[in-house]
Amino acid sequence: MSQTQVSRFFALLPCAGTGSRAAAAGPKQYQPVAGRPMVLHTLAAFAAVRRLAGTLVVVSPGDRFFEAPGLRLDATVSIAACGGKTRAASVLNGLSALREQGAGAADWVLVHDAARCLITPAQIEHLMEACQDDAVGGLLALPLPDTLKQGRDGRVSATVDRADKWLAQTPQMFRLAALQAALTAAGDAVTDEASAMELAGQAPRLVEGSAQNFKVTYPQDFALAQAVLQSRTV
Repeated sequence: MSQTQVSRFFALLPCAGTGSRAAAAGPKQYQPVAGRPMVLHTLAAFAAVRRLAGTLVVVSPGDRFFEAPGLRLDATVSIAACGGKTRAASVLNGLSALREQGAGAADWVLVHDAARCLITPAQIEHLMEACQDDAVGGLLALPLPDTLKQGRDGRVSATVDRADKWLAQTPQMFRLAALQAALTAAGDAVTDEASAMELAGQAPRLVEGSAQNFKVTYPQDFALAQAVLQSRTV
C-alpha cells in the first residue's frame, strides 16, 4: 500500500492571534460576523469535509472562548491551549499536539487561518484532491489580478511585473513531519507554512483558490465578509 493510501488528513487552525489590525474589542476571530463568531464559520466549513480525520484549534493559554456554555463543536474538533507568540510558533506547537494525539509523520496537515471564515468545503476538497499525490504539498493561492506597485516614501518607485505573482491563501497542506522540520529550521520569521517549506528547498504546488477566501484583517473587511456569508444563505 502506498504512502498516499495510508495517509490521513488533519486540519490545524492557529487561533491565538490578537487581531490588532482589525481594531476589534478582543481577538478578531471571536468577533461576530453574520450572526456568530467568525471562527465558528471557519470550523463549520471544515466539519463538512468528512475526509478529515480531525481538526485541531490552537488557542492561547488561558483562552476560555471554547468553554462557553452552550457552545457545541463537531465531534472531530479538539482544542489545544499551546498558542505561541507568533503564527509559526503556534503552528509548530499544534503539530506537536497532533503527534501526541496520534497523527503520523506522513499524515497530511491543512493549516488554515481562523480569520479566513469564507472558506468553503469545496475549496478545501479541491486542495486535497490537487495535492494528495504531490511529493511536496501545496496551498490555495490567487493569481494577482491588479497592477503591482513598489513604493518608497509614499510614492511609486516601480511597477512590478505581475505575470508570475500569486496571493498566498490558506489552507496550506503538507506532510506533518516535513512541515514540522521546516518550521523548526525556519524559526519565527516566516508568516506562512509554504515559506518554511521553500526555505527547506521545496517548491509547493499552487492551487487556484477564490477571491472570496480573503483573510479578515481590517475593520472594513468585516462588512464584506458578512455580506458574502449572508448571500450564501439566501
